Amino acid sequence: MRTNIKYILLLLGFIFIATTQSYAQTKEEIQEEANQKLSLNDSIPPPENLIANDSIQQDSLAPQEEQKGAVDAIIDHTADDYIIEDVVNKKVSLYNNAEITYKDVNIKAGDIKIDYKTNTVTAKGIKDSVGEYTQVPVFNQGGEESEQDSIVFNFKTDKALVYGLKTEQDGIYTLGQKMKRLNDSTIYVRKIRFTTSDKANPDYYLQTSKAKIVPGKKIIVGFTHLVVADVPTPVFLPFAYLPLTTTKTSGIVVPTYGQSVSQGFFFQNGGYYFAGNDFFDLTVLGDLYSNGSWGVNLASSYKKRYKYSGNMSFRYENLIYSVQGFDDYSKSQNYNIRWSHTQDSKANPNSKLSASVNLGSSKYYSQSLNEYNNSNALTNTLSSSVSYYRKIVGTPFNFSVSASHSQNTNTEEITMTLPSLQFNMDRIFPFAPKSGTQKNAFQKIGLNYALKGDNRMVVKEEDFFTPKMFDEAKAGIQQDVSASTNMKMLKYFTLSPSANYKEVWYFKSIEKTYDPDEQVAVTDTIDGFASFREYSAGASLSTNIYGMFKFKGKKLEAIRHTVRPSISYNYRPDFGYYYEEVQQSGDPLDKIEYTPFEGGVYGQPSKGMSQTVGMSLNNNFEAKVRDDEATGDEEFKKITILNNLNFSTSYNIAADSLKWSPVNVTAGTQIFNNKLSINGGASLDPYAINANGQRYDTYNINNGGSLFRLTRANITMSYSLSNKDFDKDEKKKDKDKDKDENEILNEQNTDLFGQSMTNDQFNNGNNPDDENSRKDEKVVLYKNSIPWSLRLSYSSTYSNSNRESEITNNSLMFTGDVELTPKWKVGVSSGYDFVNAGFTYTQLRFSRDLDSWKVNFNWVPFGDRTSYYFYIGVKSPMLSDLKYEKRSAPDQRLF
Repeated sequence: MRTNIKYILLLLGFIFIATTQSYAQTKEEIQEEANQKLSLNDSIPPPENLIANDSIQQDSLAPQEEQKGAVDAIIDHTADDYIIEDVVNKKVSLYNNAEITYKDVNIKAGDIKIDYKTNTVTAKGIKDSVGEYTQVPVFNQGGEESEQDSIVFNFKTDKALVYGLKTEQDGIYTLGQKMKRLNDSTIYVRKIRFTTSDKANPDYYLQTSKAKIVPGKKIIVGFTHLVVADVPTPVFLPFAYLPLTTTKTSGIVVPTYGQSVSQGFFFQNGGYYFAGNDFFDLTVLGDLYSNGSWGVNLASSYKKRYKYSGNMSFRYENLIYSVQGFDDYSKSQNYNIRWSHTQDSKANPNSKLSASVNLGSSKYYSQSLNEYNNSNALTNTLSSSVSYYRKIVGTPFNFSVSASHSQNTNTEEITMTLPSLQFNMDRIFPFAPKSGTQKNAFQKIGLNYALKGDNRMVVKEEDFFTPKMFDEAKAGIQQDVSASTNMKMLKYFTLSPSANYKEVWYFKSIEKTYDPDEQVAVTDTIDGFASFREYSAGASLSTNIYGMFKFKGKKLEAIRHTVRPSISYNYRPDFGYYYEEVQQSGDPLDKIEYTPFEGGVYGQPSKGMSQTVGMSLNNNFEAKVRDDEATGDEEFKKITILNNLNFSTSYNIAADSLKWSPVNVTAGTQIFNNKLSINGGASLDPYAINANGQRYDTYNINNGGSLFRLTRANITMSYSLSNKDFDKDEKKKDKDKDKDENEILNEQNTDLFGQSMTNDQFNNGNNPDDENSRKDEKVVLYKNSIPWSLRLSYSSTYSNSNRESEITNNSLMFTGDVELTPKWKVGVSSGYDFVNAGFTYTQLRFSRDLDSWKVNFNWVPFGDRTSYYFYIGVKSPMLSDLKYEKRSAPDQRLF
């Protein structure tokens, strides 16, 4: 683990390297003693009574022979009240907002005195009219700035004495009582504190009694301990020796601990972090349980600027349940592999390598004791894809090679394509004129070509990557050629004819023969090239119709109805000549049809001629209403009544029966200022069903029923609400937001399944940008309004395909957060299943902001994922390891 103290002391080195020219506050006596031996006192005196008495080490700011020399650059100086130059004694005094600049050094203070004889500068603050100490010295060199009570700095030797140092680096505040830099650039520090709290009296700090720093080489510190609210804690480190480095540092990762019902007491996520280099790192973590179970986690991230970046992880768990010898004793081994790779868009615009891999044991997410991402624990599908894309410059062609995997965790069936090849040609217009302007249908003819090849395997999980997996693989190549154009007809209609050709190649086929001994049909696999071809043609005719209904009301101006009707015709001949007959029983007349291409990767030839007429009708309703808050020309605004109301069906002219397909209906809208999103759908079958639940060639209305038989219907609703919806000022701010943003917000339902049970559940301080943005934010107590948010999602499905007439799904899910105070936040995610009469996955969240610290508590109170997670730690990423966390794993006996 990268230990807490190690990080702190390493940062200490960085801070003092940047502030090696820091200096201390004294009175005029210090100027007279600056060319003598100075020492540091053991306590910080008041600014007006600072004494140069060093008990750490006797040394002067500069040897006498060096002090006689002159400075080798001009010292610029300014002050508001006065600048007194003592030419005889070679001294300059500056008062009130005094500032000097020498090379890359800049010093600002209330009172500054320069001694050209000793090449020293003394800076201190001044008292204001009420006696407050103000304008404390601020030292800046090379862009690094520090603040202190007083300083004595030598321009020739770069040696300094500093009292009351205060500096900030990457969110870490360093408060030092004394600091002295010697001739060999060694820095001695006494009574120094580190904290991320920017208060005058910090919430906490890490205190070190003394330290020795050799910039760029090492840090040696003595006893260091943690102090919270000025109360020392038992957390301490007796001493430490640390090398200084500007790169990442390897270290130990301290584990968390907890209790599992089935595995007992455990330590999780403890191990070692290997820093590697600027482009690569590796984390090795392990889990250990008191009943003998164990786990290992390897994680690595890599990045090459302007080229690519990614991360990968491997997790393995060996879990033991119960005690050996008992009936319920069992073992399970689960693993999970993840890999994500992204190529920088600047690397190569004509080629791209990408990867998103998530594969492993089907039971990993349900049985893992170290998986706290709730959405993963509830998933039932794993999928992966690795692909390489290349565009052939100067041609319309491109190709890609990929490997993909899909895994159903319920059936434990894996479908893998390894490899998959695609070769495509962008649409070209061979008959377009050289000018590029296409004026007629002939010139608008466009051609497309695509080739794809797959080697596909479908196996059970136990056969994954075994010889059986590759023996049962199926391979094939498919080529598609299409041509299309469009033309205007009767001014308002668009006619789009098209033609398609498909050719499929297989390298294995089947042959069925009759076995007279067994009196059954036997299937054999034949190795060798086999192919079939299909072609089809069609055309579609579409137009747009607009209707306007005007009103004379004061609020509603008009309603516009947009209708988009479309009719299409597709013809495909009969390819039954690819089918053969075989006897399947002792009866010579008992025969079945089959094709040698059954079970192929790209299917089999179509049987029977098809002449299909497709019809669709899309509707959209919008209203024009008066906007009472608008001014000028923006008197009216447009609102959507119905986003869509669509109907579609088809009629197969060549079919012997059941020529009509069911009518599909979809609708969707958003109301209440786009806060409530409603979507629904239904399937209407015109045909009746018999006693066995099968459709037959009789219309439902002729069978004593209605015109259509409702076989399926569903509705989903999502609603987003917060206190801002009742704030007039906030409403005015939200008025100009794009509708698309609201639509996306309403469709996001990830929080409905809870949040990750880690310390970032409320994003408190884990993002450095968020932390910086809150530095100057003032906490305002709530008066009559408490910030809150609520999101609801309702889903219901009705099924009646076989007269079951039942609701198969009916659930309400919700998630919400309430900020009880500016620093207290609580949240909940849950739902209710009305079909099964029970609560869905429920999660309670509590968060407390302690300024520089944070506290999170995440609790799943019931269900098969019952668990909790407690965290308290420093918000700053620099001290993220200064924390305490405890968790309990879900009880796997409930599965």
